[in-house]
This record gives sequence, structure tokens and C-alpha cells, in this order.
Amino acid sequence: MQPAITLAPSIQDNQHTAYLLADSDDLSAYSLSDAERSWASSRLEGDEKIISINRYSHWIYLVKAPKKAADWQKAEAWRGAGNKLAAALKQQKITHFQISGQPQQQLHLLEGLLLSLYSFDKYKTKKKNSWRLLELVLGNDQLSIEQVQELQQVVTATCAARTLVNEPVVYLTALQLSRELEQLGRQAGFSVEVFEEGKIQSLKMGGLLAVNAGSTQPPTFNVLEYKPQNAVNKKPLILVGKGVVYDTGGLSLKPTPGSMDLMKSDMSGAATVAGAIYAVAANKLPVHVVALIPATDNRPGEEAITPGDVISMCDGTTVEILNTDAEGRLILADALSYAKKYKPELVLDWATLTGAAARAIGPEGTVCMGTAEEGVMKALKEAGEQTYERLVEFPLWEEYEKQLESSIADLTNLGGPNAGAITAGLFLKHFTDYPWVHFDIAGPAFLTKADSYRGKGGTGVGVRLLYRFIKNYIQNS
Repeated sequence: MQPAITLAPSIQDNQHTAYLLADSDDLSAYSLSDAERSWASSRLEGDEKIISINRYSHWIYLVKAPKKAADWQKAEAWRGAGNKLAAALKQQKITHFQISGQPQQQLHLLEGLLLSLYSFDKYKTKKKNSWRLLELVLGNDQLSIEQVQELQQVVTATCAARTLVNEPVVYLTALQLSRELEQLGRQAGFSVEVFEEGKIQSLKMGGLLAVNAGSTQPPTFNVLEYKPQNAVNKKPLILVGKGVVYDTGGLSLKPTPGSMDLMKSDMSGAATVAGAIYAVAANKLPVHVVALIPATDNRPGEEAITPGDVISMCDGTTVEILNTDAEGRLILADALSYAKKYKPELVLDWATLTGAAARAIGPEGTVCMGTAEEGVMKALKEAGEQTYERLVEFPLWEEYEKQLESSIADLTNLGGPNAGAITAGLFLKHFTDYPWVHFDIAGPAFLTKADSYRGKGGTGVGVRLLYRFIKNYIQNS
């Protein structure tokens, strides 16, 4: 739960306070004694980013972000400072706090601080730390409450995505995921339609049904829609998210250490697009957005698909199954085919799709590729920099398509030993006839150790990027 945030033209004395230092280290503008100023100046010459001054009745924190050249790098430095400040507040169990600094510094630091306050302790019977930051005052007359509330909604959306990823499959089945999506829709103001197994069969979604065949739990296909009357786009922007709530690999069983034990996170793409449409709806952006989420688990049950099987997809394409662990592309393909009915302006799909993407660039960024025009790709990369959810574009060269040729079907679901992220993307491309970009978040979606404000576990990667991209898209329409 986020703290209550209020704005004030200036801060009060004798309160727990953080001063956000400007680029210079001149401390004369701050309410410090000569001794405090001298001591702090000496510490600022080193690498310390937060200097704590104990006044016994309250704490003073001097927060210094690392100097960076570009604006987007400066923004990330302040988010990182927000993470360190959150740790300091937690250590001292400070519940009421105020911040003084330049408007953009405050907003970026606030983003890092709020994201750092997230924790997932639903299943802990003994809470290690019941501390909460209850109230936060931002001392600046140049900030607006609308700016702060917009940021709070984006943080709420990101944390909602994190929670979906962190939930174990014993709770978060495909049916339960649909219920969670419905609850998010009620909170933010978007509609949710859930297709259950009968409807999925009538739509001939052979990829989703095949992956679900080994499970005792039924699949769902979820259509989330936000369509305000003042939407600037006549054709919708469509988001597609992979919703494999748990992936054993099917009959092509995964090894457990470092692989299957993390596979509750294989629905991170679904969480990303759900979080993004939540942020858009909660902030009432004037844009028509649809999110499509196919959901199932992938199990090696008695009826599970086997390597060598041939299945028929939603659009009639036949696919030879070479590996049942290449399942995400099968359910995404059905969703991408279904998206054609909307005649969309742009489709963006998000998935923890390949280990190849994670090995290529690690958790530091997201692999992307697609057929959208250069301006769209540039705008996405700019949004990635602005949110520090950076994108690396891979090519979709036609030479790679040979790896997907089958002797008995239209396609195989697996390429060769090289360029696995690209051949997966080319498989998806087959099911599109509109501008499209694919995002492989296998690297950054789930972290086994904390990374600044991203924390440990589900990161909600992509939510903030998509919100920024959509907001920029509206402004440029």
C-alpha cells in the first residue's frame, strides 16, 4: 500500500526530511548548522549518495544522485537514489516524511522510492517487518497533484503486475488469472471478457488447446478493453501477453534447478499488458486499447501433445511440434490471429519466450523485433530509455525462416540451435498482417536477487515503458 502523498509550498522544520541536492554540492541553501555543513561537504567528496544526519528528534538526509550526461540517465540515477532512501527510511522505521528538491528530481526519486516499497508477503505467517511509510509530503510549489497521482497509478499498475507474477500456480490457475484480471478491470475502469474452453474450441484456437491438453485445469482467453469516448485513435492499439501460468515444458520436460522452479513467472507477458492497460485506464488516457491474454499451464499429462504431433492453428496454419517446451509461441499465435478482427493500428506482444533472448542480453534489457515502421520502433526505444527499460532490436532476416520449415506441415514450432529468439519471432510474424512488434522479456521479467527498485521476483517490466509509449503516442497523434 502506498503512503498518502500531499503537496506543500515548503517543508516544515523539525520533521524527518530529505533534501535532494542540485548538480552543485553547495549546501548553503539547506537548513544545516555550520558543523553539519562542514561534515556533509567532506562526505560528499566521496562516493556516498545519501548522507544521514541524526538530530535525535528527527533525521535529515542529503540525497545526491550520480552525475550523468543524458536526461534519461539522470532520471534513472534519481530512481536509484529513491531505492537507497527507501532502505534508509525502513531502517529507521520512519512513518512520516518530507522531501525537498527540484520537481523532476522529486518525481523520479518518488518513482524509485514507491517501487522499492513493494513486497510480496501474502504467504508469510510471521511478518518480519510491519513497518510502513504512511505519509509523504513533497515540498515544492511547481509540482501538481495530477502529476503525482499519475505516477502513483503507474506504480500501482507495475506492482499489480509484479504480484501476478509472484503468485504460485497453486493459486494462480488460468481461471484465477481471469478473475484477477476482472478485479483489475473493476478497479481501473476497463472491461474484461473471458472466453472459456467451449468458446476457445469454437474459435479453433489449436495452439492454446494443444498446450492445455496435458493439464487438468481448463484454459481461458481474456479480452481486456479500454475505449473512452474521446479516443484519439480510430483503430485500436492491441497488446498481447503470454499467459502460461506454469510451464513444466510438457513432455519435453525442463530441468528443475534454475529453470522449472522459476516457471510461475512464465505469465509475465500477461502481467505486463494487464498492468499497462490498468495504468492507461486509471489515468484516463484518451486512447482505445485492447489486451489479449491466452492463459493455460503446460503440463505432461496423459493427453499432452507430443513431439512429432501436427496441430492446426486459429488461422488454419498447420504446425509440427518438435518440442513441447516451445509452447508460448503457440498460444501467442492464436492471439495474434484473433487480433486481425480488430484491424489494429499496431500490435505489441510481450512474452517470456526464449532462453536465447535472456542469454543474449541478460536481465538488463528486453529483446524486440517486428514489422512496425521505423518511427514506431524509435518511439518505443525512446520510451524504453525514459523508463530505463531499454530495448535491443534483433533482425527478422528471411534467411532465418528456413529453420522453421517442416517436411509434413506448414511450420515447425522450433528453429535450429542458433538465433532462437529470432526464429521464435519469425514464427509469430507468420500470424500477423498488421504493424507488429514482439518483445521477449525472458531476461528481466523475474529476478532471483534484488536489483535496486526492481526488487527480487517479478519486476513488472514493460508496464512503465508501455504507458510512456502510449502517452507519447497520444501527444504526437
